[in-house]
Amino acid sequence: MEKTLDRRSTAMELLENMFDVEMRFLRSDSDSVDMLAGAFHAEVVVHEPRSLPYAGDWKGLDGIGALFYKMREMWSDVAVECLQAAQNDDMVYMSCTLRLTARANGAIVTQPFAEVLRFKDGRLIEGTPFYHDTAEILTALGSPALAVEAA
Repeated sequence: MEKTLDRRSTAMELLENMFDVEMRFLRSDSDSVDMLAGAFHAEVVVHEPRSLPYAGDWKGLDGIGALFYKMREMWSDVAVECLQAAQNDDMVYMSCTLRLTARANGAIVTQPFAEVLRFKDGRLIEGTPFYHDTAEILTALGSPALAVEAA
């Protein structure tokens, strides 16, 4: 008898692997993007919101590495809590509580977060994050003028 594919479990496995690799990279002192290849496709692109200091389309493993370096400079801790996901073929829709700790001043941001992700061969090929309040993020980073512009 053929085993039925559990879509939720599969989505969670993809996300757990992706976040595990991302968090290990963020917490490491490594400048090598090699560890990212286990969860991120060579042609990956992540679309960060224009209102954040790490805005833009980050392409390829080098681009994702550059995004994570920039995030590492700003955040001393990044945590994903209460992760939930739904999947439709290669698309994963996830939500969680995101907790960020600003490196410069220790300010903590805890807010809802969602992301639309597309996977290819078990690795992320495209991601679009949706932050609940980018103005709060900018304020925590010590950029109140940018926070006003983002609101």
